[in-house]
Amino acid sequence: MAVCFAGGSACFLIGPFPGYASLVGDAADSVTFFIGSILFTAGGGLQSALAFPERHSDPIGRAAWRAAAIQSAGTVFFNVTTYQAMYTALSNSEYNRLVWRPDALGSACFLVSGAIAYRASARHGWLPVRGRSGWWEPSINLLGCIFFGISAVAGYVVPSTGSMLDLAAANWNTVLGAACFLACAVATLLTGRTLKSPRLRRLRKLEHVVARDVEQIA
Repeated sequence: MAVCFAGGSACFLIGPFPGYASLVGDAADSVTFFIGSILFTAGGGLQSALAFPERHSDPIGRAAWRAAAIQSAGTVFFNVTTYQAMYTALSNSEYNRLVWRPDALGSACFLVSGAIAYRASARHGWLPVRGRSGWWEPSINLLGCIFFGISAVAGYVVPSTGSMLDLAAANWNTVLGAACFLACAVATLLTGRTLKSPRLRRLRKLEHVVARDVEQIA
């Protein structure tokens, strides 16, 4: 799951840079976004599978399942829009677009998912409780969702002019959102822990208990 999210985040991190598009070409740039969306969908599917057994266990388990399911729906919307952009770039030699922006439906799903996960995390009021391993992940994940949402708004194409509201804002907010998601994925890879799955948290606690008992017996 973490590998898929890390790979998808990396694609969305480098894709918006005009220098990258100039280096590889518009077609390869659009393929980068599509691959990233597929990796996001794979990661979301694995996260949903991990959260599914705990969907009726407790409030945290239910929140984890809802957040994973809604996020997975958002990744599917991204699959559609990135495929359309890729198809256009590959089929039209005059296609000239330096950025793909998150679409409104996918970004809305991400925002709802991030809000559910953050609301279920340990907090003092609106602020996260520090000290626990990975305490910062829900807030950084939500921040990434907000950046994607801003990018979707900034990348809205005005019908009367046919131009985006703010191309630079769409670019940079996509990059910042991807950086937030990448940070969470890398943290999971390095620590083997994640707050996205109550089941994995319980398994990790069980491992610590078993290891402690083995040390005591030894």
